[in-house]
Amino acid sequence: MTTIAIAGATGVVGQQMLECLKERNIQADLKLLASARSKGKEIDGHIVEELTQESFQGVDYVLGATGNDITKMWMPWAKEAGCIVVDNSSAYRLDEDVPLVIPEVNKEDIKNHHGLIANPNCATIIALVVLHALHKKYHIKRMIVTTFQAVSGAGVQGIEDLKNQIEDENIPSKAFPYQIAFNLIPQIGDFDDLGISKEEWKMQNEARKMWHDDALKVNCTCVRVPIWRSHSESITIECENEVDVNEARELLTHADGVLLKDDPKNQIYPMPKDTTNQDLVYVGRIRKDITDETNHTLSLFCCGDQIRKGAATNAVQILEELLKAND
Repeated sequence: MTTIAIAGATGVVGQQMLECLKERNIQADLKLLASARSKGKEIDGHIVEELTQESFQGVDYVLGATGNDITKMWMPWAKEAGCIVVDNSSAYRLDEDVPLVIPEVNKEDIKNHHGLIANPNCATIIALVVLHALHKKYHIKRMIVTTFQAVSGAGVQGIEDLKNQIEDENIPSKAFPYQIAFNLIPQIGDFDDLGISKEEWKMQNEARKMWHDDALKVNCTCVRVPIWRSHSESITIECENEVDVNEARELLTHADGVLLKDDPKNQIYPMPKDTTNQDLVYVGRIRKDITDETNHTLSLFCCGDQIRKGAATNAVQILEELLKAND
C-alpha cells in the first residue's frame, strides 16, 4: 500500500491535511512527523514520530506543513529517500524546476515535477481560483488587490493571540507586532525598500509563474484582520480584452472550485464566516469599475478558508493528481 507522510503533522495545516486525506478517502499507510517535543502524541489514532533523517525511508509521498527553515532541513532527506513531496512552505515556490500548482488553474504543470511540487501562498490560491476563468477569457494584465487575512495564517499562535485578546485586550501578541483583537494590522511579512512586504510580493510572483505570464502586474496590500480562518480579498482586474459584467458572472458560475454569491440588493455576498471549514472560494460584488470608460476593468470580492483551500486541501488535491497518474 502507498505510504504518505505528513511533515509538521501537529500544526494547524498538518492536522487539516490529515483530515482532508480522511474526507477524500485516500487509502494509504500514514506517517505523522513532527518535532521531538510532539513525539508520542496521538492524533486520530496515529502516533506522531519525531522527524529525523531516517523518517522518509519507505515513504512514497510527503505532504509538507513546516516553516521554511525546517523544510529546507528535511527536504534533502526526502529526496534521497525517493519521495515525491507536495510542500506548503514558500521555500521552493519560485525555484525554476519546481512546479507551483493550483489544480483548478494549472494542474498540467504537475507532470513537470522532479520530486517536488510547491503549494502557493494561501492568498494567491484564493485569488487565482476565482480569477482563472476570467483570465482565460479576458487576459488579465494588471491586478489591484487588498487582502484581509485571518489569524490562522500565522499558525496556532496567531489563533491563540486572537482568542486571548478577545478575553483580555491587555494580553500581548506573540504572533503579531500589535494587538489583533478589535484591530487591523496593515503588515504581513517584512517590508523592503519600496515599502512592499514579502507577503505582498507573493501575489505577483506566484501568479506570474502559474499563469506563465511574466508581464502580469500586481499591486497588493495585505492586512491582518481579527478573523479566525478565512481570508477575504477585494480585487480589481484590468484586462487585455473588453469585459462584460454579465458574461463574467456567468463564467464564475461555472468555474471549478468557485461559488457565486452575488445578489447585493438582497444582501447576498461572500463573507469569511460563511466560507469557514469548506473548500469552495466564494465570489460576489462583481461590478464594473466606474473609473474606467473602456470597459476593460472589473471589481469583485472573494473569500476562502485559508487552512483548507488556501493550504491543506490544495496540497491534497495535488496529491490526488499524482496518485491518479500512477494508477
